[in-house]
Amino acid sequence: MFLRPGWGACVVLVGLLAGCGGGENEDLSTWMKEQRAKTLPKVEPISEPVRFVPQPYQSEGKTPPFSQDKLTAALRRASDAASPSLTLLTPELNRRKEPLEAEPLDAIAMVGLLDRKGQRVALVKVGALLYQVRVGNYLGQNYGRILRISESDITLREIVQDGTGEWIERQAVLQLQEGIK
Repeated sequence: MFLRPGWGACVVLVGLLAGCGGGENEDLSTWMKEQRAKTLPKVEPISEPVRFVPQPYQSEGKTPPFSQDKLTAALRRASDAASPSLTLLTPELNRRKEPLEAEPLDAIAMVGLLDRKGQRVALVKVGALLYQVRVGNYLGQNYGRILRISESDITLREIVQDGTGEWIERQAVLQLQEGIK
């Protein structure tokens, strides 16, 4: 296939014009090169490290830190400090567990109140079962003993461990839940 006589000149002319089109990016490239040359990194010198000077261990007349005597004394102090909190828990461990102590307190709902011969009896619901509880009964998994039953709630005394591992008493309240079926 041959080109017509005027076509060859058109192809050459289009090629020359396409080669001249890159001039607008050339200014940008030149400016970027100048800016890179002007910008120098700022490196601050690092200070010399502090020299470590070891000190001799002076143990005349002291108990060595890893001796059996020191460990025994620390364990004795820990057991003496823990004994007041254990006196709180020991009676709870020696008594017979009640059925509602197997349920977490948040799974138990107070749904009503009865008056039996002058004594208040609360109705609590666990799952689909209804139970009657009185002052002195236990609820929940934290040794929760019922202290008071009112028309709107049940007040419990629980024994729990705090962040340090000590056994402490705290109060919990189980509110009356109306409308539970």
